[in-house]
Amino acid sequence: MLDPEVDSLIPHVPFNRRTFIKATFGTGFAAAVLPVSAQTIHTDDTGLEAGAVGVRGADGVLVPAYRAQPKGKTHLPVIIVIHEIFGVHEHIADICRRFAKLGYMAIAPDLFNRQGDASAYKSMQQLNEQLVSKVPDSQVISDIDQTVKWAGEHGGDLKRVGIVGFCWGGRISWLYAEHNSNLKAAVAFYGRVVGNKTENTPSNPLDQASSLKVPVLGLYGRQDQSIPQDTLEQMKQALANDPAPAKNSQFVVYDDAGHAFFADYRPSYRKGDAEDAWKRVLAWFGEHGVK
Repeated sequence: MLDPEVDSLIPHVPFNRRTFIKATFGTGFAAAVLPVSAQTIHTDDTGLEAGAVGVRGADGVLVPAYRAQPKGKTHLPVIIVIHEIFGVHEHIADICRRFAKLGYMAIAPDLFNRQGDASAYKSMQQLNEQLVSKVPDSQVISDIDQTVKWAGEHGGDLKRVGIVGFCWGGRISWLYAEHNSNLKAAVAFYGRVVGNKTENTPSNPLDQASSLKVPVLGLYGRQDQSIPQDTLEQMKQALANDPAPAKNSQFVVYDDAGHAFFADYRPSYRKGDAEDAWKRVLAWFGEHGVK
């Protein structure tokens, strides 16, 4: 069920109404990951308010987001969930519902919205070249700011805000931990800390290590070929030499895990490591005052 606020806003903004107002937003999986695994986790929405909402960007564009929270509750701790390269599909929506079942408001904005629909691309290469490479970090950070603002206006407690990102979103979690001093804590699942610099991605998390405003929990797989272990060592050393809160960041590297070990809908999923990581995420947010 869509938030009634969304429908009232659509006619007044430059937005593809049919694309946004679809009952399937946040459900189903991106074309690039089909078919999904039989072990895919599904969390129901019993007792929750869950579905699509509209977040007004700083530029006036309406950004779709998937929101889940306990029904009828306010003053809720807030978790901003940053999607993978595949956008806000069922896996990200399910993570929001998992948090909501534990008493959080969890909201995942579609940070590719202005550039296109990530769910429609059938290959990782197409997705990277035709969509993701065109998304500026500055736009992403601004849209997250607006998502936090929306949460505060709709029952969230902005004194208790955390962020968690996966893959592409893991890198963004690192960047946002440097940007927003009002966060309590951040978590980055297999987000790269170095990479090619472009006009749209002008800096890396490693460049900003000394400026972190909040501690980050980094969760990685030692078998991840896309994130060399020496880059994580560089990040660890940079953080260790900096003052708190940067030096309070932690890394957990799972020896037998590769990339996307938390993604239960993919063959890369490692159940034991994923379950351990989830416990660490909840403990991290609890330890740092998000809940």
